[in-house]
Amino acid sequence: MSVERPKTRQRIPYTRIVSAFLAFFISLAVIWVGLPLMVPAYLFLSLVAVQEYAAMMNLRGIPIRRRSLWVATILTLPASLPVTHPFMQALFAGVSWREALLGLFALYLITLEVVNPTRNSVSCIVFSLFGYLYIPWLFGYVITLRYTPDGELGLIYLMLPMMAVIASDVGGYVFGTLFGHRKLAPRISPNKTVEGSLGGLVLAMAIVLVTTFGLESWRGLQIDVYDAILFSILAASSAQLGDLFESLIKRWAGVKDTGMFLPGHGGALDRIDSALFAVPVTYYFVTLIVLR
Repeated sequence: MSVERPKTRQRIPYTRIVSAFLAFFISLAVIWVGLPLMVPAYLFLSLVAVQEYAAMMNLRGIPIRRRSLWVATILTLPASLPVTHPFMQALFAGVSWREALLGLFALYLITLEVVNPTRNSVSCIVFSLFGYLYIPWLFGYVITLRYTPDGELGLIYLMLPMMAVIASDVGGYVFGTLFGHRKLAPRISPNKTVEGSLGGLVLAMAIVLVTTFGLESWRGLQIDVYDAILFSILAASSAQLGDLFESLIKRWAGVKDTGMFLPGHGGALDRIDSALFAVPVTYYFVTLIVLR
């Protein structure tokens, strides 16, 4: 006669939750101060994430132009400042410094491989350019959004996706641990569940909505209720998409974490993966919908 074993009670990952909230409050302090703290934070996180990305690509036998990526990352910092910032002047009509840098970096990589071609030249160009676009270029929107349209409103607009990222992560982990049964994307991230994804999405939407309406009454921030709902959905879903996309890269490279940057969270790229999608989406939402 078989005896049914009692189900093991799932434990809530308190280390991950505490680390997430600690990272949020540190991030809040950094973006509150502005450039004096955002400059070193951006450079440190971007350079470490680029190093982790290059290490994953090497596991697949793909060479990466690391030094070129480091230089491009540093140059992306001033290029990410919006033209409304006192330190930045427009390049010329219709083209931003960010776009010009992306094009020049692509031409630079192609030139290097044409001058000294190898059997991996095409892979080196494609994956080096993708690494730049995926990490420092997208992460540069943190700087752009912080000062769009100015330093006061930009702080508020940047806080919203950061809150969505943390809430989505914590909500997904808690709801997934307590109620998760159905796998969300087993071939990409076996530990993620549909219940956890929905829990993270709902928590992020709720926090963003409450914060938005609170800012409307406290600071006079004019955001239509439908725009607020749409924004909360976009910010929360893009944060989860960024997390899943990074999981896809890790699964392809054959690693569990990109590094050991934060307890319970893995590497630097593991920590900023959601922001790489959520912050640019927020920037375009703000510029195309809110500030139109």
